[in-house]
Amino acid sequence: MATFSASQVMEHQSTDSCWVIYKNKVYNVTDFVIDHPGGRDIILEYAGTDITDVLGDESVHTHSDAAYELLDEYYIGELGNECSSNTSTPALSVNGSSDLDDDLTASTSSSSTSSSSTLSSTINNSFNNQVFSLKDKQGMKKSIVEKPVAKDNGFLDLRQPLFPQLWNATWSKDFYLEQVHRPRFVPYYVPYFSQPWLDVLSHTPWYIVPIIWIPFVCYQLWCSVNSYNGSPMGALEGFAGGVFFWTLLEYGLHRFIFHFDDWLPDHPIALLLHFTLHGIHHHMPMDRLRLVMPPALAALIGFPIIRSMHILFNTPMAHAMVAGAYFGYICYDCIHYYLHHAHVIRIHFGEMKRYHLAHHYKDFEGGYGITSKLWDIVFGTTLKT
Repeated sequence: MATFSASQVMEHQSTDSCWVIYKNKVYNVTDFVIDHPGGRDIILEYAGTDITDVLGDESVHTHSDAAYELLDEYYIGELGNECSSNTSTPALSVNGSSDLDDDLTASTSSSSTSSSSTLSSTINNSFNNQVFSLKDKQGMKKSIVEKPVAKDNGFLDLRQPLFPQLWNATWSKDFYLEQVHRPRFVPYYVPYFSQPWLDVLSHTPWYIVPIIWIPFVCYQLWCSVNSYNGSPMGALEGFAGGVFFWTLLEYGLHRFIFHFDDWLPDHPIALLLHFTLHGIHHHMPMDRLRLVMPPALAALIGFPIIRSMHILFNTPMAHAMVAGAYFGYICYDCIHYYLHHAHVIRIHFGEMKRYHLAHHYKDFEGGYGITSKLWDIVFGTTLKT
């Protein structure tokens, strides 16, 4: 295994390259900085240093067991003894002499002119099947040592398409629920389906939600105002009612449909549906492409709601209520993405980010509100953050 000196670790203190030390082990957490549940500032404050004491200090930031499991996925080597000049294990670093120089150099006291063949042999023997990626997509120099995550506690191989594994799985319900709520973070895309044309349907960029559904909201409002007995004031009242209805629907869907854990049948197909609907988000909570709801699923869930609105209310009110409910949904999905992946503003969203990520990393059996805690308070499912 590679050995790094403390001074080498200290060179990685930015969002482009962030390393930390924990119990004399070195971790490259670059890809996790932006998505850290406590915010990037906490990590960057201690970047390049030993975080052994800080990680257990709840006054700085509370960490769950999942945090330590996630940290293991970024392990790249051991902390060496800088004072030991005769060590035979080279400390690997990225040559910083040029922005275009991506060579790995061995830093040893016995020789500074090791041949490239010797270095290659050392790397191969030390790192086995680890993968070095020295440039990101923009060509920015970056050192990433990425461990294969093939072994996932006997659950899923995150290097392979997920659907075939779930389809052929023989896990028990108890094992599945234990594993699906163990967060995993991988810096690469994990396909759901084996066929690329089908896999496209399994992921959705966040901006697709407003692009598709805002025109639908506007159309529903137009129908409300221009329907028989419709009026702008009536449309506004119905719209407000629809938004309020969404807040309850958001809570109900999240608690009773997405987290149907206790009543989930112990059958492979039921586990597959659970994973597809919401389990994948809990297993890989930082997957940017599987956070918001795919349009097809949103339409499927929305259809009975739309029909119910038209049964319960007259036409102008039904259209306005649908517009308000879908506007609430747009806000929900965009806020959900914002909480997971943005450096949020402190007013309201700072607290909601801590609250929602506590649902992921501490206790998934509570904290079902995403945009607010309103219905958690009403129904007694509030989480402590």
